[in-house]
Amino acid sequence: MSTSMTLENTSHNGLRAGHDELVPSRYALKVGDIDVLIISDGVFSLPSATMATNVDQAARTAWLNDMFLPDTFDWALNAVVVRSGGRTILIDAGLGAEFPNFPKTGQWAQRLKAAGIDLTSVTDVVLTHMHFDHIGGLLIDEVRDRLRPDLRIHVSNAETKFWAAPDFSRTAMPPSMQGQIAQAAKRFLNEHHNQLRSFDAEHEVAPGVVVQRTGGHTPGHSVVRLASGGDRLTFAGDAVFPVSFEHPDWHNGFEHDPDEAARVRVRLFRELATNREALMATHLPFPSLCHVAVAGDAFRSVPAFWDY
Repeated sequence: MSTSMTLENTSHNGLRAGHDELVPSRYALKVGDIDVLIISDGVFSLPSATMATNVDQAARTAWLNDMFLPDTFDWALNAVVVRSGGRTILIDAGLGAEFPNFPKTGQWAQRLKAAGIDLTSVTDVVLTHMHFDHIGGLLIDEVRDRLRPDLRIHVSNAETKFWAAPDFSRTAMPPSMQGQIAQAAKRFLNEHHNQLRSFDAEHEVAPGVVVQRTGGHTPGHSVVRLASGGDRLTFAGDAVFPVSFEHPDWHNGFEHDPDEAARVRVRLFRELATNREALMATHLPFPSLCHVAVAGDAFRSVPAFWDY
């Protein structure tokens, strides 16, 4: 393989990620013959109103109390590295380095390096969607300059078309954040347009690595399905949030089609609960690895036991 990522040189507990950092920041696992490395880009703080825009404060407060969380709490930001069929694939790219309002995130590039991931070895990038916390790492000059010229960036056609003229009318995010997100997407399209490999509904990036468009969160939002040797794992991007299991109908403020996003969540949860497939997602607590169980009319997250 072209990358130096191996289970031998990847620390499961992340203590080697930085001299002053004593928190987990990467976690390695296998899906059949596919190597998977979950990378934490850090966390960013958002008020609880953002996680549920179609319910009142009392309902949000009750859920927060049940979860021992304050009104404003830290949302995880996870990305993934996958190795299959001789290809090294980045799934999403974190927030980047241009957003001082989020001082505890933007660590994706450093943590890739700490994990032994050489950017020159990366053959593919898959973007679940083009919000700034999923593309920002690719806008860092030092990252872009190290990427190989034949890099393939896979993103759905619907997503690139949407960000050519984005519509925020159904979201509930602050106008200032809308401007940041739109500007980041425009810059990304300008700087990486020659590397884009667009697809309509589904595309196999490497053996057992398939990206599927779901829509909902953004028009071209996609999930990545991994399958090898009877093992299955789905990276759900922003189709799932921490509150989504108990309340899949609660709308997230960053969803461009909240009703469709809720339908996508429910369909995905039902499928994963039926086939017992593992799940990870961008904003679930690191390392986000879990299973989905049915709990009456809602669902339940069953965290995976860490494999040491």
